[in-house]
Amino acid sequence: MASTSLKTKLEHELSEKIADAVVDAMQCIVPEDTTKSPVDLNMVEIMTMQRKMGTDSRFVNGIVLDHGGRHPDMPKVLNNCHIMTCNVTFEYEKTEVQSGFFYSTAEEREKLVESERKWLDERCRQVVDFKRSVCKEGESFVMINQKGIDPLSLDIFAKEGILCLRRAKRRNMERLTLACGGSPIHSVEDLDANQLGWAGKVSEVSLGDDKFTFVEECKHPKSCTLLLQGPNVHTIDQIKDAVRDGLRAVKNAIEDHAIVPGAGAFELAASMHLRDTVAKATKGRPKLGVQAYAEALLVIPKTLAENSGFDVQDCILKLTDAREDSGCSMAVGLDCSSGDPMIPADEGVWDNVRVKRQCLHLSTVLASQLLLVDEVMRAGKQMGKSAGPGPE
Repeated sequence: MASTSLKTKLEHELSEKIADAVVDAMQCIVPEDTTKSPVDLNMVEIMTMQRKMGTDSRFVNGIVLDHGGRHPDMPKVLNNCHIMTCNVTFEYEKTEVQSGFFYSTAEEREKLVESERKWLDERCRQVVDFKRSVCKEGESFVMINQKGIDPLSLDIFAKEGILCLRRAKRRNMERLTLACGGSPIHSVEDLDANQLGWAGKVSEVSLGDDKFTFVEECKHPKSCTLLLQGPNVHTIDQIKDAVRDGLRAVKNAIEDHAIVPGAGAFELAASMHLRDTVAKATKGRPKLGVQAYAEALLVIPKTLAENSGFDVQDCILKLTDAREDSGCSMAVGLDCSSGDPMIPADEGVWDNVRVKRQCLHLSTVLASQLLLVDEVMRAGKQMGKSAGPGPE
């Protein structure tokens, strides 16, 4: 399904790679029972980077954050990481009410600064002690904080080998707990090893002035990232649109629990059934409607042939002959590369059931509405004639 959707929008090599990434992402976020909890496509983060080629786009089994560590001595690559997501301040904060501190001598000011620093140092010491208690040999510690961390606190964490990210976006914080596990920590007094998540690798990548942090190799992620790369904005936008369509197509197939052959096979089969079976069993004027409907269904394979540069009439005749030769038992579609009939199921070309169902439903509704408009206009003209000319 992903490949069929993407190949109509991207070149062959790129579409194959993006299709694999889309399927990996869907397998990551699909719940065990889709009847109880629907598939939430918002759990797939789409991150774009303007660099390299479109074929370098890939699936990330984790989260990509659009910022990095704020201290030059912090490690750039860590393995076997405990992930602590927290919403705790590690800097001086303004009071919630209007207030001020007044001092008369330099000594009093130094005491004030010292007491504030002592309060922050105590918080940092609690985190450092917690890190030492949970990290075994070969394991690392990463702290991602939604609030601020001041330079002196960053220096303390850097000396301990902790990678700290401050002022993380709330959206990323929610997805981190889904991807890595664990739960957010709101107070340093409540530190517990069960609240920590896990990632196999955390790395920081610099692109010009921008920094990105990759949190990868999560054990049981319920959220993931599709990293889309390209040499320019146009390419990235094209890939992004295709990815959204691919995700939606796979989601529809999962929720429908069924798919239908593509390449115009369904429309051809339905048209021939109406013409050969239903029309023959229909008497009187409705027979003309059945034949018109059967002819209208062939618009899809005709359009495929026309867009591929082939003779429309020849292609339709070939498709009809191929289906009749199989005894109407095989779904036959159009090969857009050669213009010859093919078996869509063998080539891996599939369509969504709900898309076909919606097409049939809407076509009938729209035709009825258009006919109704004609009736209203005709009735208006008849009323105008019967009324005769108005008074001078």
